[in-house]
Amino acid sequence: MENSFAPLADKVRPKTLKEFVGQEHLVGKNGVLRKLIEGDQLVSIIFWGPPGSGKTTLAHIIANRTKSRFFHYSAVTTTLDDVRKVVSEAKERLSAYNQRTILFLDEIHRFNKAQQDAFLPHVEKGTITLIGATTENPSFEVISPLLSRCRVLVLNQLSPEELKSIAKRGLKETKAKIKSDALDFLIQSSNGDARVVLNALEISQSLISSKSPITLEIIQEALQRKSLLYDKAGEEHYNTISAFIKSMRASDVDAALYYLARMVEAGEDPLFIARRMVIFASEDIGMAQPTALVVANEVFKACEEIGYPECAINLAHGTVYLAKAPKDRSAYNGLREAQEDVKKHGNLPIPLEILNAPTKLMKDLGYGKGYEPYPGKDKSLLPKKLKDKKYYHPK
Repeated sequence: MENSFAPLADKVRPKTLKEFVGQEHLVGKNGVLRKLIEGDQLVSIIFWGPPGSGKTTLAHIIANRTKSRFFHYSAVTTTLDDVRKVVSEAKERLSAYNQRTILFLDEIHRFNKAQQDAFLPHVEKGTITLIGATTENPSFEVISPLLSRCRVLVLNQLSPEELKSIAKRGLKETKAKIKSDALDFLIQSSNGDARVVLNALEISQSLISSKSPITLEIIQEALQRKSLLYDKAGEEHYNTISAFIKSMRASDVDAALYYLARMVEAGEDPLFIARRMVIFASEDIGMAQPTALVVANEVFKACEEIGYPECAINLAHGTVYLAKAPKDRSAYNGLREAQEDVKKHGNLPIPLEILNAPTKLMKDLGYGKGYEPYPGKDKSLLPKKLKDKKYYHPK
């Protein structure tokens, strides 16, 4: 029986691949996910894509199609005890009824290493089929052993046409009408997120009489803010973070705080911002103020442990510190120059005197001969071909 109090997004959630909108590269006629499901070759999967692109919906469709027992958890609130309980039940169900168990873990990137490690033996043995969903690059957020046991499927941001199709489904369900400029604004403001579209429509309907169409003003009220041109997977995302970094590089504190505020208000992942600050601390400040790296790392930890909205204060603190710090790119530039020589010359022979000599043969060949632990400052330990090169040019 359908829950009449369920959110609109749940009421219109597709139950089959045929009803699903978007992600043709995965669910279309030749889509890899369709082939895995129809061929009954389901494996553990990590869905990586922006918010509202269909990760949760696809997990539900897979469970329905494969007739598997389905558990839906969020990594924000799930404990290891929850996981152990699911695994225990999965073993019994597999043994007694030969029925698969799918554990869908939303925001899997929020599980720490120890928590992710707990999945490994059960995923490997096939006790559970893990479907993880993340908006973050799994290469950085999911441990390598678990990642190697899963198929990573990338979801794209929904197009305006796909979002309109989903909006029409929501309007049909609610028997509401919407003016064209209101619909266009809603699609533009949603940042490709189907959930934002449906939630805004549901709120809008509660703000009008049953016979009135949804207007632009109503949509703006439902969204609670004017549209911020910020697409976390697109050009404006990179434009804003670039402006943020360049403002700190120029020691323009006010501009840096402004671009930080734009990212925070648009819901940018605080760890993405903090990660770039850690890089900036070494790349642009470097030896001019080595403690900048310590500060940036502490900002990253604070964002990891606290989250929004409070960690925005930590980001602001770090931004002001990094912007005001003296700048010195000599370490960064030295690394890049040395990398160019590595690419150009390949593996040049390392001087024998600094090679270890653990065997008699190696000693006889001159390995380690003439080694001085503290040679004079004019002594070069570079390969012979590069002995006069200087990569580090401090200010």
